[in-house]
Amino acid sequence: MNKGIGVVGIAGRMGQLVAEETLAAGAKLVGGVDRPEAAVSNSTVRFADVAALAAASDVVVEFTHASAVQANAKAIAAAGCAWVLGTTGLSAADEAAVAEAARTIAVVHAPNFSPGVNLVLALAEKMAAALPAEMYDAEIVEMHHRQKVDAPSGTAVGMGRAVAKGRGVNLADVTESGRDGHTGARKTGAIGFAALRGGQVVGEHTLLFAAGTEHIALTHRAFDRRAFATGAVRAALWVAGRKPGLYSMMDVLGMA
Repeated sequence: MNKGIGVVGIAGRMGQLVAEETLAAGAKLVGGVDRPEAAVSNSTVRFADVAALAAASDVVVEFTHASAVQANAKAIAAAGCAWVLGTTGLSAADEAAVAEAARTIAVVHAPNFSPGVNLVLALAEKMAAALPAEMYDAEIVEMHHRQKVDAPSGTAVGMGRAVAKGRGVNLADVTESGRDGHTGARKTGAIGFAALRGGQVVGEHTLLFAAGTEHIALTHRAFDRRAFATGAVRAALWVAGRKPGLYSMMDVLGMA
């Protein structure tokens, strides 16, 4: 890595932590971009836009808003810079833009960069394959701080995708979310989601397999966002110089 790591959204809570963890890892912090009114450290180089930051970086790390993903995908791909994307709440069009960028550059896109969460996702897939859907109902409950704007969380969706993969089904075909009123009996094979919001919870996720004779729960609780930032920097160091493609945190951890 010759140029270093750039940070999109460097003034945000995650952006600041990514900048700190980049330096803690002994890597070069190129600088970042953020809204004009957002305050950043006086020692941080501030770039005019994402295109300029990407041109000056080996890897760009981004935790921002889904509304920025499509434009950023084009700018980063055009610069030929690798991209670590942790933004959640992406639409189908956003995901298509990420996949298109991955045809030109190396992209690590993950719903969560915590090693612990990714171990849970791996276990979720194996458990779903072993526990028959007609006997074990899968329910996912997540809670986050009151400022979070998307639901279910990206990590919860990632859990759902892991369960669906283990069962050999498409998550969109079996999702049940936001139950209210007379919904009728639970459908066999459904994967349920419940989202809680309140206080300043960093992130709590539980995957429950519920059968008539037993319940099995996988739970991950995050107490500090730094776990995500550390994982994102690990991904940035791993992806630098990789061939174009769409990678996951499982690839970074050697679990793919």
